[in-house]
Amino acid sequence: MEPHYLLLFGESARDAASTEASLLARGFRCELRTPHACLYVSTATPVLRWPGHGVLIGRLFDRNGKAITLPFGLDSNAEEREHQVLHDSWGEYLLVQLAGSAEDPILRLLRDPSGAVPCVYQVTGKGGFVTSDIALAAHLGLYHKTVDWAAMAHGLAYPYLRTGRTTLDQLRELLPGFVLHCDGTGSSTRMAWTPWRFVSSDRRHEDRDAAAADIRSAVSMVVCALTAADRKLVVELSGGLDSSIVAVCLREQAAAATFCTLVMPVAGTDERPYARLVTDALATELVTQQVGFQNVRFDFPLAPSAVLPAMGILQNAVNEAWEVAGAAHAADSYVSGGGGDTVFCYLKTAAPAADAFRENGLLAGIAAIEDLSTLHQCTFWTALRLTLRKLARPGRDVWKQDRRFLAMEHVPEAPEHHGWLDMPVDALPGDREKIQDLIGTQLFRDTAPRRGGRSMHFPLLSQPVMEACLRVPSWMWINRGRNRAVARDAFSDRLPLAVRDRRSKGSYTGYMAAAYARNRQGMRRFLGEGQLAAHGLLDHAALMDFLDHELAPRDLSFLRVFDLCAAENWARQQV
Repeated sequence: MEPHYLLLFGESARDAASTEASLLARGFRCELRTPHACLYVSTATPVLRWPGHGVLIGRLFDRNGKAITLPFGLDSNAEEREHQVLHDSWGEYLLVQLAGSAEDPILRLLRDPSGAVPCVYQVTGKGGFVTSDIALAAHLGLYHKTVDWAAMAHGLAYPYLRTGRTTLDQLRELLPGFVLHCDGTGSSTRMAWTPWRFVSSDRRHEDRDAAAADIRSAVSMVVCALTAADRKLVVELSGGLDSSIVAVCLREQAAAATFCTLVMPVAGTDERPYARLVTDALATELVTQQVGFQNVRFDFPLAPSAVLPAMGILQNAVNEAWEVAGAAHAADSYVSGGGGDTVFCYLKTAAPAADAFRENGLLAGIAAIEDLSTLHQCTFWTALRLTLRKLARPGRDVWKQDRRFLAMEHVPEAPEHHGWLDMPVDALPGDREKIQDLIGTQLFRDTAPRRGGRSMHFPLLSQPVMEACLRVPSWMWINRGRNRAVARDAFSDRLPLAVRDRRSKGSYTGYMAAAYARNRQGMRRFLGEGQLAAHGLLDHAALMDFLDHELAPRDLSFLRVFDLCAAENWARQQV
């Protein structure tokens, strides 16, 4: 179950009597109390207590996957404990620590690098709150929901860029791997964990077999650790490489798992043949869950805890289908291979070959170009030309802007800052691209709320797996012209050959195009008469013109319309 908590600090903690009564009535308990801070957690929320120092909300494991149930580092200071938690363990947590003196108290919060425990906060004057659920703070009268329209415009102009800014006014998010520092004068954040540490030349794998062994160990350990306490699992099995790797790591728990795949009424989406190869290898059954066009809505209800419009039309349809499956099979949790493309470095540019040239010289570069030409089914000379272009222009240091259907006067010129975009001057092109892609995965959990009191596990986005994969040079991932090659090699003896060597992939594009055609006129009214238009964010004429015409072949601009509908749907539900 997802942890639920509310932390009051400063003046908010000193005036907490009525708030505390409401929280206790809702089944919360007080886990930390000082004159300057009060922490309340729900009954089902696991905690690890550091007497006199603070509380860890969530779960913590050692580097072998064993659950940590006793505090450590009692003699160290707050910064040293943060270092120990980040480097000697991993998990799904928010670490809340008290530092400073009684006269000058300091509150320090560390969010784990996977971002598994939600964390939003507001600091006003000399106090504020931190919570996993803004709806809880709003219910208690601590916050009034108001849309930040400038933040909304930023989110539409720079899609998939997660920053500390939410689209609710004066509400911030603590990003994964960051520390929030609050004292009597205000608050600040700093980056405590960075992916750049693991791509440095002194940490990078030089041997492909060692890299594969490292990834196999990390993924297997994390999958087992995260699911050890679950009695019944629904494994979201698509038949693709990533979800299949997660599934075969559950061999010992197959009796407790329901392996399920989604079926859609459009050609190109049926993954049952590949998914069934995996379940046959595990000697278990494959079950299916239908996702029909009746599941497609652009005005669907959202979780009240959503602090930005991450949940789209397709994500909602898929989420509802998984919730039905979870209820039907009485699951405690869901297990997903989400994020695998990114973590396993599925780059679609010439960056891996450019990296090989820069790091290992001419011969290694030529070998990587041959792999690149095989991967993309182009000539060696085309791959060489693209590699030379990548060497000359390694890539952007800022997020790509998307102006489609937006009123230009509201489009910000530059994106909000994310600490992971602070790249070393000598960063390799492939490292730039895979770390930029990794930022995009921070939205994954918001697109899979999976209500019903069940946990949602993303083992491939865990800290140990991210670190193991970051250490693998980009050119190793395209070895022998295969994408995600090191992951394929890591589990070559566990995966069915047809899945291990699979180059094609099922696509939802046909389903989404058909859904767009069925709902185009409804979306036209929804956007034309909506909040985005009323606040001047849309290029109304361009959008209406696009929606008035039939979709041209291979035109994917309708996906942008889906993004606008997601934003409109979220905005209408903020009250």
